[in-house]
Amino acid sequence: MTTATATPRRTSGGSPVVVRRKTNWNRILYWVATHSLGVALGLMFTLPVIFVLLTAFMRSDQAMTASWWPREWHFENFVEVFDRAPMVTYLINSLTYSLLATLGILVSAIPAAYALAKLKWRGQTWAFMAVVAAMMLPPQVVIVPLFDMWVRMGLTGTLVPLIAPYFLFDAFSIFLLRQFFLTIPKDYLDAARIDGCSEWQVLTRVLVPMARPGIAAAAMFCFLFTWNDYFGPLLYTGEARDHWTLSLAIASFRGMHHVEWNLTMAATVLTMLPAIVLFVFAQKSFVKGITFTGVKG
Repeated sequence: MTTATATPRRTSGGSPVVVRRKTNWNRILYWVATHSLGVALGLMFTLPVIFVLLTAFMRSDQAMTASWWPREWHFENFVEVFDRAPMVTYLINSLTYSLLATLGILVSAIPAAYALAKLKWRGQTWAFMAVVAAMMLPPQVVIVPLFDMWVRMGLTGTLVPLIAPYFLFDAFSIFLLRQFFLTIPKDYLDAARIDGCSEWQVLTRVLVPMARPGIAAAAMFCFLFTWNDYFGPLLYTGEARDHWTLSLAIASFRGMHHVEWNLTMAATVLTMLPAIVLFVFAQKSFVKGITFTGVKG
């Protein structure tokens, strides 16, 4: 009695390894085809950052030439930035401006957004319309009277005119937080009121913990805007170099006859790092806050 030995049949497509490689390649092509728009946008936003980073390591005579890759890597450019300008002072000024402004919008915008979203009072609709109208008002319209007011108060040349308005009113932050507060069910707030909580306790103990993603999104918007702000510090602290921020400090690397682009780009990289680190660590809360803000209008 003989035993028949079964031999594997070869498919017309070739060996299993070839078929597997062809399947993987098809998956890659399918992924590229479905994500082509995202890849193109990613490259569009990434290339300028790569250009700034590479230029920061070049010599002054190579920067802004046809050669985009550094012939020699000059890490000392980042050290020379601190020798040319008091970058530590500018960093402290930028942190002071951004952190206090962010604290200001949280102190002023959270109660205002709570009143617009969760309370019923006469004139509420008109107040919300005023907030929306303030968002559409160009800042150039009010900059002249505001500048005249700060000059009369003798506060120009300091960071006070930049920080103080955020403790009073910020239309965009109020609108953003109001939209997020609307997504929180009112039943939680009513249950807290039944338990004897005042409106302040409802706000601080119930609503704020539940609205952390929206608050984080509003805070990050304010921090990034003030960190990159150039017009405000230029207007109010242009002559007072001790109160310059990092955005103004980059302009100090312009020479009499030419711009030292390698040092300018090195200073730009140092300026971008805190914002990038903040976004990386707070990205989850930021995206969640923006997503829930757009759920209910």
